[in-house]
Amino acid sequence: MIFRQKRAPVSARREARIINKLGLHARPAAHFVKHVRTFRSEIWLVTGGGRYSASSLIDVLRANLDYGAGVTLEAHGTDAEEAVERLQTLLGELDKFDES
Repeated sequence: MIFRQKRAPVSARREARIINKLGLHARPAAHFVKHVRTFRSEIWLVTGGGRYSASSLIDVLRANLDYGAGVTLEAHGTDAEEAVERLQTLLGELDKFDES
């Protein structure tokens, strides 16, 4: 009998700040969610107002992340550390959606 060793789930957290002058509105939120869904981990946005599923566009919009807002990225799963690292970087690049 062959036993495969399962990788233990990992948890990871990173702090991020919204730099898009219009906040995380529909277009950048959709772009963000699209990237979140490429990871196997369960990913959350945590704010002072609650905890929101990062894989749900509706939840990301409900998080109401305006310009300058701080948010914690939380992930739990096999690629959690990679997920929060890449998503933190992505949130720092979403200023290209600033349409002002």
